[in-house]
Amino acid sequence: MSIGEVTKPPRTGRAFSRLLEPPSYVEPLDLSGIFGRSAPLHVDLGCGEGTFLFQIAAQKPDKNFLGIERMLGRAHSTARKAEKIANLRVLRMESSYAIRYLLPPGSVEQFYLLFPDPWPKRRHQRRRVVTDDFLDAIHEALADNGKLLVATDQLDYFEQIKELTAGRSDFATRPADHVDLPRSKFEVKFQEQRIPIYRLELRKISPVI
Repeated sequence: MSIGEVTKPPRTGRAFSRLLEPPSYVEPLDLSGIFGRSAPLHVDLGCGEGTFLFQIAAQKPDKNFLGIERMLGRAHSTARKAEKIANLRVLRMESSYAIRYLLPPGSVEQFYLLFPDPWPKRRHQRRRVVTDDFLDAIHEALADNGKLLVATDQLDYFEQIKELTAGRSDFATRPADHVDLPRSKFEVKFQEQRIPIYRLELRKISPVI
């Protein structure tokens, strides 16, 4: 089967056939089986109710798209949208766990981390998702030259991410304002309120052997 072909899975009578139920929570996902084809994988971390994810999946039918969302109501909202498109699946789970344990090494062409929970109070900032361990897992899951695109409205979080990546030799970083993407629900809200948005692109660098 060619990369551009999409096989629609049969209806099962379940409410959301695009909401994944992994056969194991400790073994990597069978991505070809899940999507019915082999194609470059893009993953939206914390996809919310799926506005951004649905739009970009519709724009890029030659790619497979996976949304990962912890909250049940949001995951169901995304899964409902995914019923209308063949190249989109949804996984209800903590993003960090899914990256580390369920995404096969080298399987992801691009991650999107758009407006993650900022935990703005200093005493809560240890809960922020972007840590060295998180970046280690991202690097493992990315294909060669794969990318992580980050957007946040929190300048201190943006600076923290830049500081984390500055000390690493396994990512090349650059501003991502040049990237043309559909607007998420949060991005629309922040732009209407004239709140600045900060973006960063991290590209995987593989070690020279």
